[in-house]
Amino acid sequence: MTDPDTLEPVRTNEVRWRGRTLLHFSGCDYFRMARHPALRAAARSVLSGRGLNVAASRLTTGNHPIYGQLELELARWFDCESAVVLPDGYLAPVAAAQALTGDFTHALIDEASHGALVDASRMLDCPVIQFKHRDALDLAQRLQNIGQPSRIVLLTDGLFARDGSVAPLQAYLKVLPARALILLDDAHGVGILGENGRGTLEHEGVDRRRVIQCGTLSKAFGAYGGMVLGVRSLRDRILGRSRCFIGTTPLPLPLAGAALAGLRLLGSAGARRVRLRRNAGWFRAGLQEAGWECAETPGPIVRLPMCAEKVSEAVKLRLLEAGIYPPFLRYGAGSPQGAFRFVISSEHTLPQLRAALGALAAYGSAPRTGTMASKSRR
Repeated sequence: MTDPDTLEPVRTNEVRWRGRTLLHFSGCDYFRMARHPALRAAARSVLSGRGLNVAASRLTTGNHPIYGQLELELARWFDCESAVVLPDGYLAPVAAAQALTGDFTHALIDEASHGALVDASRMLDCPVIQFKHRDALDLAQRLQNIGQPSRIVLLTDGLFARDGSVAPLQAYLKVLPARALILLDDAHGVGILGENGRGTLEHEGVDRRRVIQCGTLSKAFGAYGGMVLGVRSLRDRILGRSRCFIGTTPLPLPLAGAALAGLRLLGSAGARRVRLRRNAGWFRAGLQEAGWECAETPGPIVRLPMCAEKVSEAVKLRLLEAGIYPPFLRYGAGSPQGAFRFVISSEHTLPQLRAALGALAAYGSAPRTGTMASKSRR
């Protein structure tokens, strides 16, 4: 495998690529918080006053007060009993699974789940069974095949990064046994979905009693790090049993400071969420009007159907001619041939969105390969 292209973010919605400055419709900095002056100032302040690194596990001599402060504010913001901060978002579901090892007889996992959940499922020390993507009926059939008595944990993304679809949590909870748990990787949902940005649970109208919510601070919040949100007893088990927590050096201190600033800023960022939804809805409607099939999803990810290779190359060229970096990805097993995935930001301007639509409009009725549903339940 060859190294991917190098991209250098410059200004709010642009990247530098091969000597050119191009409009950018990729990445997951949904609110462009990573470049926000408040986050950069917070990181500089912590670096100046507290240094870069504690150079030790939190369970030895590395438990700096800033980590407890961040966890306390996360628990308040997400309205849960406790939070645990990890050095990286990928580690959050893995750490939760390590804490729960041996608790379950079976794990069921959405076939399109992120690699972090795939790795987490291997930590549970029980058989792992895939079910069809976002399919509660297939889940019910798998559960029937397992039979009783059983202790079940279900693993799924909240908002799926490959296409912007959302896990139907209410439907899952209806068919799961009463004592089953859901381990939710909500990396793309937190800060985005729900009236207050609390993620897929809020969007789906589901309480926390049977869900462990994991997330990242590197996307909507513009900083870095992972988080596990749940009850106090789960936190205690992570601190006592998770090697991802016990054996790692925590977040660099300036990033923890930036995460605190991002959390506080996003807490009053309802206008940003409104702009994000408006921009994504406007862009999706424009594509549909031009003949593209786009699933109706609640998030800012807009994935186009797979095209014939010649069409894909023509679209890439047309985007480059329009000054836009082509967001063409081979993301997961579901798109081995690759597909265009546009990620809309709250900070994209109407002229920038129009430029992308203009470049894509001529190809709305071009030949397709593969299949992609034009409608979604959510």
